[in-house]
Amino acid sequence: MISFIKNSINRFLNIFGFRVSKINITDELVKIYKYKNYEEYKETQIFYNKKKINHVWADETSLKILTNFINDNIIKNNIKGLCHGSRNGFEQEFFNKNIKNSTVIGTDISETAKNFKNSVVWDFHEVNKDWLKKFDFIYTNSLDQSYDPKLALTTWLEQINKEGYIIIEHSDQHSVRSSGKMDPFGVEANFFPYLLTDWFGHSISLKIMRSIKENKSSAPLWFFIIKKLN
Repeated sequence: MISFIKNSINRFLNIFGFRVSKINITDELVKIYKYKNYEEYKETQIFYNKKKINHVWADETSLKILTNFINDNIIKNNIKGLCHGSRNGFEQEFFNKNIKNSTVIGTDISETAKNFKNSVVWDFHEVNKDWLKKFDFIYTNSLDQSYDPKLALTTWLEQINKEGYIIIEHSDQHSVRSSGKMDPFGVEANFFPYLLTDWFGHSISLKIMRSIKENKSSAPLWFFIIKKLN
């Protein structure tokens, strides 16, 4: 009966160029590509890592902003940082050069990480017992490469110490329209804080900083800075 009513209304509305349709708002704000299995995910990420091995997403303007934030907010003699999904290691090398007394390493799921200084081969979803509560900050521009972003962030929250920060770089290229097999996770910037709240509730605090993407025609850029509250 409901279908009959809907079809009747649509026949009338079609005269004026309209129709009744069901819209899933959540799907428009966040999307996760579904792989057949973990092996497909891993093979896909390694393939695109090798294809883009000389490409650098991070830019010095953005990293300088974060360097200033880290230097202003983390006061200690030896700052330890972790850059997840850093491909050719540009991010960690920038931080190591510009953050005083720092030791920053990077991860990538591809074995190509072995070719770059301070990089290790690691799937950032996985727990590493040696990294628990070890780092003062975690930086990534690669959360869009996660098959399960809530799982990834849960793992990262266990990797920072009680005063540590998770810094997520986000742009329009991390949005729903860019989600697909290469970059499975997409979320709209204005919805991301609500998604984080849904996942972690009052166990985190969130600070948002705005910038522009120097190497992407001054495209808008957001830094979502997460801190544990307990």
